[in-house]
Amino acid sequence: MINLRKSQERGYADHGWLQSFHSFSFAGYHDPRFMGWGNLRVINEDRIAAGMGFGKHGHRNMEIISYVLTGELAHEDSMGNIKGIPPGDVQRMSAGSGVTHSEFNHAKDQTTHFLQIWIEPNILEITPSYEQQRIPAIEKDGNLCLIASPDGKDGAVKIHADAKVYAGLFNGPQAATV
Repeated sequence: MINLRKSQERGYADHGWLQSFHSFSFAGYHDPRFMGWGNLRVINEDRIAAGMGFGKHGHRNMEIISYVLTGELAHEDSMGNIKGIPPGDVQRMSAGSGVTHSEFNHAKDQTTHFLQIWIEPNILEITPSYEQQRIPAIEKDGNLCLIASPDGKDGAVKIHADAKVYAGLFNGPQAATV
């Protein structure tokens, strides 16, 4: 059964430089009713203040998807990737056997607003990997566009998990189904 959970009912953390809404229990927010859904472990809606970010930290055995809504997210990892993630891009990092990375908003006057999604993988201890794809806004206008999937078809990033992630831009009466 699917239950509607309104945006304002999510967990919230204000770290000054970071405002984060948690759909499921995460970090200092714990609610036993919301521990994830299937292999979906995290959906955080984050806003990082100008010039701030997450220093180097590690992950293991998790599929991590970042989807920037506004601003730009700077990513650097132990695999040698140094990337900027602009609005509309989807980034996937398979943490596998272990990876460290950092995420920053290098803008001097703009907040970076993004979604971070963690999905438990169906294969553990794989070699860490990184992928980033541009998803044009026109493809999402009034439509659900596949942005992450196990086979990476149609320009989606490939995740090592039994899951599909879609993005859409809807205005007024527009609707779509998968």
